[in-house]
Amino acid sequence: MLLREALAERVTNLDKLTYAGNLENLRELNSDARYRFVRGDICDAALVDSLLAEEGPDAIVHFAAESHVDRSILSAQPVFETNLRGTFVMLEAARLHRTARFIHISTDEVYGSLAHPNRAEESFALRPSSPYSASKAGSDLLALSYFTTYGLPVIVTRSSNNYGPFQFPEKLIPMMIANALADQTLPIYGDGLQIREWLHVDDHCRAVVAILRGAKVGSIYNIGADEAMTNLEVVGRILKLVDKPRSLLKTVTDRPGHDRRYAISSEKIRAELGWRPSIRFDEGLSETVRWYRDNSGWTERVKTGQYKAYYEQQYGSRIG
Repeated sequence: MLLREALAERVTNLDKLTYAGNLENLRELNSDARYRFVRGDICDAALVDSLLAEEGPDAIVHFAAESHVDRSILSAQPVFETNLRGTFVMLEAARLHRTARFIHISTDEVYGSLAHPNRAEESFALRPSSPYSASKAGSDLLALSYFTTYGLPVIVTRSSNNYGPFQFPEKLIPMMIANALADQTLPIYGDGLQIREWLHVDDHCRAVVAILRGAKVGSIYNIGADEAMTNLEVVGRILKLVDKPRSLLKTVTDRPGHDRRYAISSEKIRAELGWRPSIRFDEGLSETVRWYRDNSGWTERVKTGQYKAYYEQQYGSRIG
């Protein structure tokens, strides 16, 4: 497991366990003495301060975020509470405890929609389109301000769309796999020609480990695999892999402010740290479909009443 490869001595995992949090995903680490789980909110300044005082970490890798665009459109408050206020709490605690390295995990969505053939480098202007991406852009700038103002050793990463096992089924790939396997409708926003780049979660984790070990503080790194395709093409490949008819696919009313194309350049991390993606999309998608097929019980367990209520709110009237 990649987390085990990254563990030099000890990892403390702070997680609020909201709707997408699931202790089952890391159950194989429960017996590892180097791993500690703490249930809590990154907005809880007293808790964060006490953890840093107790653990004295060499580095903080700040993954915590409300990360779904559709949910941020339904209600913007959670993304700004967690992604901005939570990031502030983490940065302030890291500053007070003089943490040696702070890795802030962000997204290519902060660059907004790009016309072909443009690709965003790390210095590209930020043009977020949704409450989610705006909250991430704001937290990026906040983190970098702590480097400039206080000298906190911050590094910001911006990755393209992740996919792989254990991904919560509200996201495109796991939702389409789960629906197709259950012979349910696959709702595609608009004409389905929005372009996204895809990065396997294992490659993303390897990039984060490389950054943790060798990146220059104050830097920004894009992380992408140059695997770009339309949403319609992705769903078509899923249907082929699960041997289901395209009649399951249904285009529905587009979401507001839907970015047309994301595209990033990852030359910097490749040149400076020698990172390269190792999993091609066709291979990774096939393995991901196999995982969801073999772990249907996991999918059913995470599809709680809350998820079903969200799905009905988001897609019910669109599907009809």
